[in-house]
Amino acid sequence: MSIIETDAVLHEAHRDNHTHRDVNGGWLRPAVFGAMDGLVSNLALMTGVAGGSVSQQTIVITGLAGLAAGAFSMAAGEYTSVASQRELVEAELDVERRELRKHPNDEERELAELYESRGVEPELAREVARQLSRDPEQALEIHAREELGIDPGDLPSPLVAAVSSFGAFALGALLPVLPYLLGASALWPAVLLALVGLFACGAVVARVTARSWLYSGLRQLALGGAAAALTYGLGTLFGVAVGS
Repeated sequence: MSIIETDAVLHEAHRDNHTHRDVNGGWLRPAVFGAMDGLVSNLALMTGVAGGSVSQQTIVITGLAGLAAGAFSMAAGEYTSVASQRELVEAELDVERRELRKHPNDEERELAELYESRGVEPELAREVARQLSRDPEQALEIHAREELGIDPGDLPSPLVAAVSSFGAFALGALLPVLPYLLGASALWPAVLLALVGLFACGAVVARVTARSWLYSGLRQLALGGAAAALTYGLGTLFGVAVGS
């Protein structure tokens, strides 16, 4: 009896721990990319302008304009990209659907050969392919997964990608502008807050991807800091050149 109970506990533990996160939902990549891009691009834009010795008002307007333009651009780009990808996948699914309708026996044989190539005994592979091919929609799903590597029922949403990208970019781009909106008159609070945000974003991404939060945070901090420093230097050079 104790063995049975132990097995049951192990099975329950395996069930609870053997779950996977959604990697095809279409929101994680645009959200992460949008937040990082918003932080880095707007920080670099503002430091570049500040390097040219312009007024505080000009820096704030530049930051707000960069936020709006970048957020709309990211959303439009993500929507178009994901929509185009989805349309391509749906076109390939239509091709597979027509093949299943016109040549069901050939498609069933193709599926059996695929299972055979993966080590299933020929007779069993043919029987499995026969049973799975009874339902056209199930057959389409299996062929799509095996041949195209996609799940027809879990395609990314263009709207989700666009909204995620817009919101994340706007939030990230807001950080460098926020100190100015709260009354700061120097550049360093904006840079400090943006760098803290970069480290935090890197750490959050590490929690999602199960990587080292310290390494991921420091990597984003270094990349964003380097971009800000380079654009500040270029802004200074441009300011000197234009002023002379």
